[in-house]
Amino acid sequence: MDWDLRTCAHRGHETYAPTEPDLRERVRVRTPAGEAWRCLRCATFVVGPPRGEGPADRAPEVPRGRALRDRRILRLIAVERWLRTVGLLLLAVLVLVFRHRRTDLHRSFLEDFPLLRPFARQIGWNIQDSHIVRWIDDAFSLTPTTLVWVSVGLVAYAALQAVEGAGLWLARRWGEYLSVVATAVFLPLEMYELTERVTALRVVLFLLNLAVVVWLVASKRLFGVRGGAAAQQALHRSESLLTVERAAAGGPPSDPAGGATTSTPGSLSGTGAAR
Repeated sequence: MDWDLRTCAHRGHETYAPTEPDLRERVRVRTPAGEAWRCLRCATFVVGPPRGEGPADRAPEVPRGRALRDRRILRLIAVERWLRTVGLLLLAVLVLVFRHRRTDLHRSFLEDFPLLRPFARQIGWNIQDSHIVRWIDDAFSLTPTTLVWVSVGLVAYAALQAVEGAGLWLARRWGEYLSVVATAVFLPLEMYELTERVTALRVVLFLLNLAVVVWLVASKRLFGVRGGAAAQQALHRSESLLTVERAAAGGPPSDPAGGATTSTPGSLSGTGAAR
């Protein structure tokens, strides 16, 4: 799938007219229908006035190629973080409801629990050693103050997940760092839980979180890995259509700090065919 074309189909093309004469001629063609400008994302020539104009260094940063694919992955992770946020908030509300109705619920549990014993024997369920029953007993032993603090902790964790999701959705570097740190902190706890009892859900969640951490650190070059932020910015800048066209025209492409770097001119033709 060509994610560049797919994105342009949904959002529209991103055309830009640089003020530099040589570069301007490389991203513009004249057609019987009028001037056509090359899209910064999919490189297709689009008939009509450009959406922006100015110096090439001030052109909007339009993700394309690998950067666009990485942004899609970041947004999938962001959605997963927001789903966690909703789940944690619902759990916090249930804890508060349980706190207010704990006495009534405990009385009902003590009255109805013996009714489960015949059913448990029929299906071979050892209800006395059940983890679920043990968790219910532990929950009834918690004080109202403890339950309030549990609810506060769940809300705080939900807020962290929401902020993390926002940073990933907007492709902010601080969001990537926050996601790595917040996820990696719980990996030792998940490993300990696996030593206690191995279940399919625990294994899947552990592998998923581990994959997110490894992918973010390696792909986004966090913590100085593979050159760090400077190398990541240079990579995105090198994949920019205007950078490629400037190199093809023989001009030095700008580095992320705004200076000029020397590089071998590219071979992309300014009259490339539309995809």
